[in-house]
Amino acid sequence: MGVLKLFSNDVAIDLGTANTLIWMKGKQIVLNEPSVVAFDRTTKHIIAIGKEAEAMVGKTHRDVKIIRPLRDGAIADFEITEGMLRAFIRKVSLSWQPAKRVVVCVPSGITEVEKRAVRDSCEHAGAKEVHLIAEPMAGAIGIGLNVHEATGNMIVDIGGGTTEIAVIALDKIVADESIKTAGDELTIDVIKYFRSVHNILIGDRTAEIIKCQVGSAVPLEEELEIEVKGRDLVSGIPKAIRVTSADVREALAESVNEIVEAVITLLEKTPPELAADIYDRGIMLSGGGALLKGLDERIRRQTSLPVHVADDPLTSVVRGTGKVLENLVEYSAVLIKSSRY
Repeated sequence: MGVLKLFSNDVAIDLGTANTLIWMKGKQIVLNEPSVVAFDRTTKHIIAIGKEAEAMVGKTHRDVKIIRPLRDGAIADFEITEGMLRAFIRKVSLSWQPAKRVVVCVPSGITEVEKRAVRDSCEHAGAKEVHLIAEPMAGAIGIGLNVHEATGNMIVDIGGGTTEIAVIALDKIVADESIKTAGDELTIDVIKYFRSVHNILIGDRTAEIIKCQVGSAVPLEEELEIEVKGRDLVSGIPKAIRVTSADVREALAESVNEIVEAVITLLEKTPPELAADIYDRGIMLSGGGALLKGLDERIRRQTSLPVHVADDPLTSVVRGTGKVLENLVEYSAVLIKSSRY
């Protein structure tokens, strides 16, 4: 079977652990869906992707498996990732003509093997030319930082699988720190908390809702409350309890500490001249994790530096990747070089 020609236009892809976003040249963001795939266990035939597959989580029979094919910012299942890419791009394609080029953002600490996996997935889906850009670089461009100048900019991009922290100057990442503690880990923390403290089993989707609605990194002026429904681990019967944002903050405390410590670690590794720039300009937060209530205040307290949350932090990376796609000559220096090319 030949390669499917799915790209109708040049596209930029934020292939994220939690969500995949696609930017089409001239149209901006045309797709934003969860990186979730439902497929037949026997044939590996894809049944549903994105929002449709996410709605099936925890509700399927044993012949259907639902996974996120990317883990910790890397491709965990090559075949399913490729199928997911094809299906997503089919959703936004207007013709069957392949694109001349695709720009994909990847974690800054990506290995050569992982680079090859990303390139191959895009090429097998029909791309003729694939360029890679590091997530923090794309995030910095997306929120409007001038990455070309000889001035230090620090960005903390908190995605689903990884938190990418980088100091950028003159089109390059001068210093960076990448940790696996990010949005997914915070969700897992919530699940563990309810299991150990309240003897209640809750699912990923419920934990995500709790984290987003009442999760926080610092005490709130007015603490929030939420009703949580799950299965009692003792009786096995469904049960509902009410918890406060203080309870959820306790659940998230360890992972939030790890993110803050990683920021401090990178500041310690930053060259003094660039550190002086960061003192003046502050730290920029992007990615879905930047929306955690009070995280900017928490980092501000522990670093004594200005901390700013980007406008629409969830899309900053794909917006930056799209800007690079539309101005490849101007941004050629920011692309990741590969031994393959």
